[in-house]
Amino acid sequence: MSKYIPVIGLEVHCELKSNSKNFSAAKNGEGKVNTNLTVIDIGYPGILPVVNKEAVRKSLMVALALNCEIPEKLSFDRKNYYYPDLPKGYQITQFGNPIGTNGYVMINVDGVEKKISIHDTHLEEDTANMEHLSNYSLIDYNRAGVPLLETVTEPCINSSREAILYLEALRNIFLYLDVSDARADMGQIRVDVNVSLKKPEDKELGTRVEMKNINSFTTVKEAIEVEIKRQTEILENGGVIEQETRRYDEVNKCTKFLRGKVDAIDYKYYREPNLPEIKLTDNFVDSVKKSMPVLEYERKKKYTNQYGISEVDAGTLTKDKRLSDYFEEVISNNVTPKDASNVIVGFLLGYLNKNNMNINDIDILPKDFGEVIKMMTEGKISNKQVKDILTKSLEEKINPLKIAKEMGTQISDKEEIRKIINEVFNENPKVIDDYKNGKNVTGFIMGLLMKKTSGKVNPGVANMVLREELEKL
Repeated sequence: MSKYIPVIGLEVHCELKSNSKNFSAAKNGEGKVNTNLTVIDIGYPGILPVVNKEAVRKSLMVALALNCEIPEKLSFDRKNYYYPDLPKGYQITQFGNPIGTNGYVMINVDGVEKKISIHDTHLEEDTANMEHLSNYSLIDYNRAGVPLLETVTEPCINSSREAILYLEALRNIFLYLDVSDARADMGQIRVDVNVSLKKPEDKELGTRVEMKNINSFTTVKEAIEVEIKRQTEILENGGVIEQETRRYDEVNKCTKFLRGKVDAIDYKYYREPNLPEIKLTDNFVDSVKKSMPVLEYERKKKYTNQYGISEVDAGTLTKDKRLSDYFEEVISNNVTPKDASNVIVGFLLGYLNKNNMNINDIDILPKDFGEVIKMMTEGKISNKQVKDILTKSLEEKINPLKIAKEMGTQISDKEEIRKIINEVFNENPKVIDDYKNGKNVTGFIMGLLMKKTSGKVNPGVANMVLREELEKL
């Protein structure tokens, strides 16, 4: 076990969905290179930005979901630095008065709840895309000005596993709130990672090393683990960790030096003079709160505590909001939640994965899906019949209730089952001989019984009656 404790802080940049950019009327979305532009985006003299209300609304939703303190007034600042991806020579951001501060996210680490503290979440504008080639660079300014929400944790994460659990929870907040598609493969969510090491008895944090613009969670995990190993080896050999910015080399699985960092860069922040303060009225904040859905963490707690669903199944149901919404619509029709969970997790998800589909691809209405489950709960059809009905419905696009009616209900009458069991005995005398010779034939007979009745016999009742009939022998 290492004598050093990793201390990790994450900065997550997420592009927000909106029709226009954050401070201009230019289109926010895909387009031909350098076409989604206005004079504001490319920094013409005398430009006057205007705040995108939809971006503010979505940022506020995230801040509330992160349990943050919300300011009375919204203000913006200039972050000054000169780089080709910022044609104005500065970025409009929030420095002194972020839209959310002092928040937290709860994660579950192997059954233990942990609070990840949020320093702040702030609204800013994205920079241009740059493609660096052998001896020149190309710039696409379409992304310049896209609404960007940056969420910064405190240095309170202690492993790559905790980091990934937090990132997954945060991404699901974005997806549940529908503020972003949060696709890492399209650069819509990017992560800066800060890693330092300290001994258990140390009160001060160790020297941190930053790794910027990591665009996949898998790479975040690898980069953290590689950097922890690198720093540990340096310290154990009597070396000193230098404050610096490094990049993760995915090919060679190592971090490489980019630039030294004695102190934080002085961006010379000052209040954005072209944007007045905006009062966040109680009515506006309340309207945003009312529009927010119940989020993943709260739903999972409800499913386990109120419905008695296992932690694993509750996690599966809530990982995708669309699936969770479908599940909730199913149980809203007086369907037993645990039975609905068993069918959705145990059958439906397997079918969808096998056929490369998602919950939006199915034509079965939640009400009809629930009616099939209720028939199973009431003993009218067996678990196997449920799977057969739903499979046929999914494959042939037929209403499952029509299929259930054609298939017929489950045989649950004890005397009728007893009669069928004796028919099986008469048709298979060798099985009776095997039983009398001490062999366990119960499973085999149940298989014959299911085959004879096309899976319609109630297995619980059939098992009970079969034991009675075998005892008579």
